[in-house]
Amino acid sequence: MSHGGTEHTAEEDKGGLRTALAGLTTRGRSFLAAGVAAAICAYVLGQSDLLRVGLLLAVLPLVCATVLYRTRYRVAGSRRLSPGRVPAGSEARVHLRMDNVSRLPTGLLMLQDRVPYVLGPRPRFVLDRVEAGGRREVSYRVRSDLRGRYPLGPLQLRLTDPFGMCELTRSFSTYDTLTVIPRVEALPPVRLTGEAKGYGDGRQRSLALAGEDDIIPRGYRYGDDLRRVHWRLTARYGELMVRREEQPQRSRCTVLLDTRGVAFRGAGPDSAFEWAVSGAASTLVHMLERGFSVRLLTDTGSSVPGEGADGFTGANQESADAAGLMMDTLAVIDHSDGVGLSPAYDVLRGGNEGLLIAFLGDLDEEQAAVLGKMRQRSGGAVAFLVDSEAWVREPGDLSGPLDRSEDKLRLLREAGWTAVTVPRGATLAGLWREADRLRTHAASTGTSAGGEGR
Repeated sequence: MSHGGTEHTAEEDKGGLRTALAGLTTRGRSFLAAGVAAAICAYVLGQSDLLRVGLLLAVLPLVCATVLYRTRYRVAGSRRLSPGRVPAGSEARVHLRMDNVSRLPTGLLMLQDRVPYVLGPRPRFVLDRVEAGGRREVSYRVRSDLRGRYPLGPLQLRLTDPFGMCELTRSFSTYDTLTVIPRVEALPPVRLTGEAKGYGDGRQRSLALAGEDDIIPRGYRYGDDLRRVHWRLTARYGELMVRREEQPQRSRCTVLLDTRGVAFRGAGPDSAFEWAVSGAASTLVHMLERGFSVRLLTDTGSSVPGEGADGFTGANQESADAAGLMMDTLAVIDHSDGVGLSPAYDVLRGGNEGLLIAFLGDLDEEQAAVLGKMRQRSGGAVAFLVDSEAWVREPGDLSGPLDRSEDKLRLLREAGWTAVTVPRGATLAGLWREADRLRTHAASTGTSAGGEGR
């Protein structure tokens, strides 16, 4: 994936000749001062030859500044990102292109692009003389361990004349944005609670509405009920057509991300909250690859993509667009000011939610009770409980908070969740297998430890 090049020209300075004179280099100022001094001496001494020399010295930097100022708008620049959306810790390449659209060659060009400090040092390039109608291309790499949206630009170009008399800096007006999404971890293909067989074979189906726009016709087959014949379509197609009253629907999955500021401690790329965000991103990608219709839900009740069939992704291109939207949301998501999970429960009150996978921070008994009610609204529920206090305390310290985490884990399992704790440094793939093992064990024993026994 890459962003298309953005062609643009520099912003016009309104200082006129004053701006051009301000760009005189030390050499240009020296020539101008020497020329003025020679002209004054020639006038005082009455030396016409010295006056000619003085005028030449004074006019040369002025002519260079004027020519450079008049040609500064005839250089166009573009930037292209490859890719425009990159996981944290991975590199993206930025391609810069400069086109000389004037009829005159340029002098030495010094190119500089503005980038945030988290992406690396500010790139600088020196370009040789660009012929009329010529083009120069350069590139540099950027990398960030922190997710987010980072502006690139505006591009700055420093122009010099062939004699080194004048030097002007111009700034282009537009910029591009690099989106750094959370790290995505490949997950094993395990069988999860509430999962149907996938698109076209799922157990969840929806009846077509009575309107003609919702009817999916097919040809009449021997044994079909004649009451299902659609006579208007039959007259249109010239053969018996029947309406299909059932349409296959993709299995659904809701990924719940707890973003409460009170539920997480610590900060930085290795914090508990960043692990939860990365886990949610990995789960969304994994479930989309398995043919599920998915949505991202936060504790604030915000649902992404938020449109379509009850807020879930559609199919084909709609699914790809929704996946990009969810990843862009996770790229900039931050802690919320909320203290409870009730807004998320209100979104799930409609029932028929399919599989629910939650990434949770620290819980109290009240929030554990809310999660218990959420379980009743889903076909299956898997929770990854991140004990953020365990992530910030010193290694080997197993006091207090671990016991409280086990209590919340027990409450979730009694409510029907397949719940596992997330120790510091754990991989989601390993916990994914652990959740499947707990679910399988609970299903075979009829207990609620893994979230199956009810």
